[in-house]
Amino acid sequence: MLDLKRIRQDPDGVRDALARRGKGFAEIVDKVLERDEAWRTATTSAEGLRARQRTLGPAQALASSKGQPSPQLRSELKQISDRVKQLTDVANLAKRELDALLLPLPNLPDPSAAPGPEDELVRTVGEPPAFAFEPRDHLDLAGSRIDMERAARLSGSRFAYLKGDLVLVELALVRWTLDIMGAHGFEPVIPPVLVREQALYGTGFLPDTEKQIYSLPEDDLHLVGTSEVALASLHADEILEEDALPLRYAGFSPCFRREAGAAGKDTRGIFRVHQFDKVEMFSFVSPADSASEHERILAIEEQILQELELPYRVVNIAVSDLGNSAAKKYDCEAWLPSYDAYRELTSCSNTTDYQARRLNVRVRAERGTEPPHTLNGTAVAVGRTLVALLENGQQADGSVQLPNVLTPYGAPARLEPAV
Repeated sequence: MLDLKRIRQDPDGVRDALARRGKGFAEIVDKVLERDEAWRTATTSAEGLRARQRTLGPAQALASSKGQPSPQLRSELKQISDRVKQLTDVANLAKRELDALLLPLPNLPDPSAAPGPEDELVRTVGEPPAFAFEPRDHLDLAGSRIDMERAARLSGSRFAYLKGDLVLVELALVRWTLDIMGAHGFEPVIPPVLVREQALYGTGFLPDTEKQIYSLPEDDLHLVGTSEVALASLHADEILEEDALPLRYAGFSPCFRREAGAAGKDTRGIFRVHQFDKVEMFSFVSPADSASEHERILAIEEQILQELELPYRVVNIAVSDLGNSAAKKYDCEAWLPSYDAYRELTSCSNTTDYQARRLNVRVRAERGTEPPHTLNGTAVAVGRTLVALLENGQQADGSVQLPNVLTPYGAPARLEPAV
């Protein structure tokens, strides 16, 4: 949620920032200011009348105790009481309308976020493999180790059974990633994957991505599309001490997404599925440190990709493509031979104080309490990483050479050709 004080103090700056997001947002600022003024005016008037009540009440009580009640005083108190109720109703309605206007507003984009309409290339690392043969896609390379057909009979399209050595590769990948996370100060967490609606509103996924969320209406619970939701809510309604920051967590969980609207080549195999596993980074930091923390998270994502020997590029996401909560976002796109293109493997976002305000997370500092900044980043999206490892490591005979860093964690050094 945007800082209402900032909107009051710099409405033009907020309008200009929101205008970078697209049409319609800036106009809402005028409505926010109007409802804010109505709320504050009614609240101030009601408080003034309550003060008058507190002054007159004892006088009326004293007069009554002496058998000298004042009809005039009683009438004035009644009028004040009625007016206070009216003003309170006006204030409450204005506040509800104000909150309804603020809720869908996205975060203000960082000045350094790509202006668009296209993403901005930051750098390219590594060279795509030059095969002396026609490269296969990950499904052909995996063979029966990825069973989409039987999974479809069980659960519908875009689900998969992962079998055999690929299971060992996934487990090794996750365990290796968690060791990297620990070395960078991220505490491992296995969070709940069923959350209440407030957690989705708090992280900005509602109202924004309703079509992507699986819900259990009877239980008022929702399956998360990323453990970011649970990690952000870890300190909801808490006041943290400033010297406890930064707090860094690495959440490992299954993730669930409807992938509404996705079509085309992405629907083949496990690149874009409804259920996948992921290790997610999440940080709570002081506002002054969020820009450097964003670069730090990006550097960790790049370290992982480099040690996995995957060619990739980093892009600064265009403002028009940012999710509601992100002020700035980087994607790391790995080279996928079957696409003959770079595709998103990881992303990391600086959400500044947007999520903390919505989740009522505060930090106690000498200057008072304030919301911390929160950031998130993908350490490893397992399914997509397996796709990249299979396709980039493929050999002429259909076998796959895997990165050496995974073998100490139980992954085979080589996957045999599919049968």
